Amino acid sequence: MELGNKFWLGIILIPLFFVMVNALAGFYSDPLRRSRLHEFGKSLAVTLSAVVLLFFILILDDAVGHYTTYYRSFSVLFLLQFLLTWVPRFIITSGVSRKIHRRETGFRTLIVGSNGRAVSLLNDIRSEKVPAGNLITGYVCIDGAGTEPLADGVPWLGNRNDLAGLIGREEVEEVILALEEDEYPVVDDLVNSICHLDVIVKAIPSMRSIISGHVEAGPIYATPLLRISYRKMPHWQAMVKLVMDYAGSLTALIILSPLMAVLALLIRFSGSGPVIFRQERIGRYGKPFMIYKFRSMDDGAEPDGPMLAVKGDNRITPLGRFMRKHRFDEIPNFINVLRGEMSLVGPRPERRHYIEQIMQKAPYYNRVLAVKPGITCWGQVKLGYASDVSRMLERLDYDLLYLENISLYLDLKILFYTLGTIVKGKGL
Repeated sequence: MELGNKFWLGIILIPLFFVMVNALAGFYSDPLRRSRLHEFGKSLAVTLSAVVLLFFILILDDAVGHYTTYYRSFSVLFLLQFLLTWVPRFIITSGVSRKIHRRETGFRTLIVGSNGRAVSLLNDIRSEKVPAGNLITGYVCIDGAGTEPLADGVPWLGNRNDLAGLIGREEVEEVILALEEDEYPVVDDLVNSICHLDVIVKAIPSMRSIISGHVEAGPIYATPLLRISYRKMPHWQAMVKLVMDYAGSLTALIILSPLMAVLALLIRFSGSGPVIFRQERIGRYGKPFMIYKFRSMDDGAEPDGPMLAVKGDNRITPLGRFMRKHRFDEIPNFINVLRGEMSLVGPRPERRHYIEQIMQKAPYYNRVLAVKPGITCWGQVKLGYASDVSRMLERLDYDLLYLENISLYLDLKILFYTLGTIVKGKGL
């Protein structure tokens, strides 16, 4: 029997299909925080759905001698896929769980608090029947200096003003708030100072009445803690968004390459200065990056420091005014997306100079740094370019609305309206 081209194509595409399905389901993320029971149910549901889809696409139109062949084919495909993925997954998860239960691995954890509740929390974590994986690296006090170990030699690492810096220096993965009732007024400030960092924030149950966000249940035997989290895209939507970012940016750069070449030549011959303008912006988790744009202003347009463009600004070149109307100056942003620094949709990145001014009036600005900045955003579609800090604050309201309602559908809607802005030339 000769194996045809369809057989070899299936050998390549079917495994890729299941890899894609498992990635969308989130099986390749956060490997240390796994529940074997949850993973079993999820594996069963995902495999069944994927096999049904694959069965109807590839097998159902095949000519067979008897209808029972369909049942056998379906059963074999399902059992092979389920067993060959879930069994290794179970073995790996069990091995990781054993290491966590022996305290051989886990999550570097910082306790915020230095009084009775913090000590009680530490004792609970240390005496857990089945450890949840919290490896306590130290504690931070709210007021004053602790200097003394909290209990069992847990060191004092600083006060609440040092919290954001400590998370980076100590490679902290989880922060647990264990505050006394008289310390609750500082909760908002604490959360605002670290909400943009790549860290999980939890709190003791007695703080539930003053904690905003989503409360998630933890392991049954572990110390009960409330996980403070804000709305996130479902994992499959986040994966699709990531694919859209890379595929969309690459496609845009290829399609727009003739336009980019023309604009580059026009910018080069219209005056002195570089074709591509580079400027430092603040991205996800507060990390700086260099944003790329076509230069739309005269070279050296900010001799006295940062200065935002305003309507009728004489620093903007005639070509630059045209590019800004149609957002052509932002085409090189697609390079930032391919570098993983930006997304197609997300809050526009700002300079540190303006972020410091914004945070004096809106200390919750850090929340928008929890996601990748975008080429376009709700606020920019609605308000256009920000010409001053008050306009940035107005746009911040839309960025926060975006975070509260973040979804793939909303991203597509913003992209649709952005295309309208580009076509109509309403970018200014």
